[in-house]
Amino acid sequence: MGDKSTGRAFIGSFTSAGGRGIIAAAVDGETGALTETGASDAVADPSYLALSVAAGAPVLYAVSETPEGAVAAFDVRGAAPRPLGVRVPVCGAGPTHLAVSDGHLLTANYGSGSVSVLPVGDGGRPGAASGVLQHEGAGPDPDRQRGPHAHQVVPDPSGRWVLGVDLGTDSVRVCALDPGAGELRQHGETALRPGTGPRHLAFHPAGTHAYVLNELVPTLTVCRWDADAGVLEPVAEAPVLPEGVEGPAYPSEVVVSHDGRHLWAANRGHDSIAVLALDETGERAELVTTVPCGGHWPRDLALDPSGRRLYAANERSGDVTWFDIDPETGVPRRAGSLDAPAASCVVFA
Repeated sequence: MGDKSTGRAFIGSFTSAGGRGIIAAAVDGETGALTETGASDAVADPSYLALSVAAGAPVLYAVSETPEGAVAAFDVRGAAPRPLGVRVPVCGAGPTHLAVSDGHLLTANYGSGSVSVLPVGDGGRPGAASGVLQHEGAGPDPDRQRGPHAHQVVPDPSGRWVLGVDLGTDSVRVCALDPGAGELRQHGETALRPGTGPRHLAFHPAGTHAYVLNELVPTLTVCRWDADAGVLEPVAEAPVLPEGVEGPAYPSEVVVSHDGRHLWAANRGHDSIAVLALDETGERAELVTTVPCGGHWPRDLALDPSGRRLYAANERSGDVTWFDIDPETGVPRRAGSLDAPAASCVVFA
């Protein structure tokens, strides 16, 4: 029997490309179907979202992926998101990702190659940036890697560290957040294969491994993660596309199953979802198959809270498509879609 309760989801989109900003949707617990309930275009290009709870109420945070760069908070208790205060500059350009950690918002600023820290105040409202960690370095790709391009910032499962994935420098920085000072302090930097262009990473549920998805080369870098020492060690690389695939592909997002047996990666250009099998240790990843993403240019993937369904935000076809996951093989099967122009991100309440 399926879960007949109703959940909620929030979809980010690019207003500069015809998106409606942040779309709120009801989620049917039995079928996974999305039904829009309202939207807000209060900030420009809210391309990435993160949900947190402040003072007992859910608060949704959004980056504004614009040259000047900002974040905004939203009250999501109603049918449509409602702004909480004004948008706040991040002191960085083109933020593409954000996360909540230890009472602070962290943003990865692609344009300026930096990570910003903003304290979260009363009612979940972000305050002025208290710290900016500027990345340094470059990579061999003359078009994409002339300088640093921070693309993701994510706390590790232990809560002790913050990892910053930089596409421009082919590296992942391990940092510690000083909540008193509101600053990030770099602890170490892990170099990946030059020219791969790391974009996002996801942790194994056991917390012993991390999987870095590369954008400039369609591969996944498997890394050991030592939370005690704060050390990330690359150990293997696996393809996320079959041999012989022609034409450019730009992997975008990586998701690991709740049981640690399967991993999924979105491939823009090839317009597919790669299914990889993970071994019992989490150290071996093997491509099983790819399936169509249900649209064009899948920018984001997200698992629902149950872990039984996968959602793809297809930016250029303007939809969010959902899939039922075979629990044994991990292969997704298309189950439906919702129109969402210039969709870029999906998060669940």
